[in-house]
Amino acid sequence: MSVFTEQTRERAREIIARYPADRSRSALLPLLHLVQSEEGYVSPAGVEFCAEVLGLNKAQVGAVATFYTMYKRRPTGDYLVSVCTNTMCNVLGGQEVYDTLAEHLGVGHDETTADGKVTLEHAECLAACDYGPVMTVNYDFFDGVDPQTAVGVVEELRAGGRPMPTRGARLCTLKEMSVQLAGFADERQGAVADGGPGEPTLRGLRLAEQHGISVPGYDPNTPIRSKAEADRAAAEAKAKADAEKAAAEARAKAEAEKAAPAARPEPVSPAAATGSTAPDVKSPDDKSPQVRAAETRQPDARTAVPDAPGTKVPADGVPPAPRDAREAQAAGAAANPPAGDGKPAGDDADAQERSLKEAEAQQ
Repeated sequence: MSVFTEQTRERAREIIARYPADRSRSALLPLLHLVQSEEGYVSPAGVEFCAEVLGLNKAQVGAVATFYTMYKRRPTGDYLVSVCTNTMCNVLGGQEVYDTLAEHLGVGHDETTADGKVTLEHAECLAACDYGPVMTVNYDFFDGVDPQTAVGVVEELRAGGRPMPTRGARLCTLKEMSVQLAGFADERQGAVADGGPGEPTLRGLRLAEQHGISVPGYDPNTPIRSKAEADRAAAEAKAKADAEKAAAEARAKAEAEKAAPAARPEPVSPAAATGSTAPDVKSPDDKSPQVRAAETRQPDARTAVPDAPGTKVPADGVPPAPRDAREAQAAGAAANPPAGDGKPAGDDADAQERSLKEAEAQQ
């Protein structure tokens, strides 16, 4: 028998309906929060449920559920107490807060008290360095805590109370919070009426008011366009910009022709311009990098000569004797110590001899 109620299935269908039919997999994250709201963690049954309603396999769902730390893989207490122990909060006493809570509650990281009320964890960063040291209860902030105030918060939670966070709405349980993260409103009376922002958060607003800074021309009542409307507006703007560009180019061309009506000069051939009699050959840039690199390392008689300005076809001369290559290689080997692999430094004379023989054969 399924552990999930018909209400959960109805909510799952509502979540999936928020996404295009061919993008239903995007509903996986809120669905994982939904199943966590039922059991207090993402159980194997929860993974199976998500796979079933989305048409995925359990491995695909499990890969996502194990990636994000907000999805708990074993039963979690009503209140998840997270203490920041990262650099800034640690310097300000975050580790001492965590150690005090661990000793007071008798639990370690990711462990739950015997009454099932509190699960303790240390967090790498809670993104509130200007309020450190901080801890959260079901992701609502308690700022500037010390060991004594932290113990007071957890004791009030265990006694059935719900202490007011420093910032944000009133506390709710992990299951209630998971419903909200799945995309459903908090239905408790006045649930979002409490709390408020912290002073460091408001600092930028205070400075803007002090110096008279505001966003120009912003209307908060401006409706958000649909994707189709936005695409249509973008296409119209592009067409208008293209038309203006074409008109500007036409005007510039007409003005240039009007200012210089004289006959255009005949094109000059490359030979006349450079004085070169070399045959046209492909520029080295037209070759692949591998070919260019190979010819640079070991040029031979077939290497093309670029028709650069001022260059001439090399005149035939007396080819060097193969012994010159051998002597050069021997001199290089004698002047250089052997490399790490035991081979002499310098080029191999065999390749040079082969290139010289090919040059001799073509004469």
